[in-house]
Amino acid sequence: MSRTIRLVLVDATGRTLGALPDFDVPVPWWQDTVAVVAGARAAYGVEVTVLRVLAGQRGRPPGGHVSYLAEAAGPVGVPLLPAEAVEPAAHPLRVPYAQPGGPAASLAWAAAQLDRWGRPATAVTQERTWNLSAIWRLDGPHGIAWLKQVPVFFRHEAAVLRLLADDPATPTLLAAADEGRMLLDHVPGEDRYGADAAERAAIAAAHHALQVRTTPTVDRLIAAGVPDQRGVALARWLRATLAPHPAADPLLAGLEARLDEVARCGLPDTLVHGDLHPGNVRADESRHTIIDWGDSFVGHPAFDILRLTEQLPAEPAAALVADWCARWRADVPGCRPERAVTLLRSVAWLRMAAVYAMFLAGIEPSERIYHDKDVPENLARAAAEPV
Repeated sequence: MSRTIRLVLVDATGRTLGALPDFDVPVPWWQDTVAVVAGARAAYGVEVTVLRVLAGQRGRPPGGHVSYLAEAAGPVGVPLLPAEAVEPAAHPLRVPYAQPGGPAASLAWAAAQLDRWGRPATAVTQERTWNLSAIWRLDGPHGIAWLKQVPVFFRHEAAVLRLLADDPATPTLLAAADEGRMLLDHVPGEDRYGADAAERAAIAAAHHALQVRTTPTVDRLIAAGVPDQRGVALARWLRATLAPHPAADPLLAGLEARLDEVARCGLPDTLVHGDLHPGNVRADESRHTIIDWGDSFVGHPAFDILRLTEQLPAEPAAALVADWCARWRADVPGCRPERAVTLLRSVAWLRMAAVYAMFLAGIEPSERIYHDKDVPENLARAAAEPV
């Protein structure tokens, strides 16, 4: 599957210039900008920075015809097609990196930070942009760094990485600043999308050790801004966030009693990654590194093993959960992890529905196309779990 790209160009002031003729790129993922920038350069000799998606013909990613707003770097030397002027004033929910001049300001900040580290960047690549993050690769003679910028609901990621600075299973934070900016050291290896059960077992074991280490620090994490989703706080957040979605009402019945029973299972609350699928793990021959901590919260550790085993067949998934339970029983004698997992299966889907509802409430309308089906899909998964 490929994308057909339409780029509506603006200048640094936000003035609409026109649109490039459509061109195709082979990468289907809407948030991927490498192919889009390279395609505009190859087809028309125009240097652009992608700001945000405007519309997607298919109604949801991936693939299909997608139009973006892009900032042109200097004069455009090719004829442009007429394009309707894009509203220049910033939407109140628009992230800074989706506005003209925003990426340039963030890159200037990152360059200054790298200069302080004595590792200047000589090449810059826009890797990704969408409502959840903007990612830039910064190459130089002293190695690779990454500029990551996130919206307000993910800004505790920097605090998490600071508190985990001595943990080899997490990325190194070089600097962080306002507007959700982070500068991260390069993590060798590749993202482990498609990891098999054996590799997921290794990820689960490493993550368990991290969770045990962070159990005594939950108060520090919450004080640093990490969301508190323990027991009553989780129930309150789920009810408030899912209130605009009536389909959630029957699924929330008895939630507090269920979470009380979870607490009686005896496992401690700890740092939870919140989105522990293999694509959020990078690995080389020496180690696995867990990345993208923006979804993290303080709560029950079972949420991560449930996420890690989601796409596995039943038998290997059950084996990984059994190993997870055995580790917790060894660390917390007398606890009942099997019962906790059973009780939290439907709650985990409810929590994912609430996460997407939070995204939808916190991003501007044109970007909601990425997530507008995620809430009902996750509510349906919650309803399908045995009570």
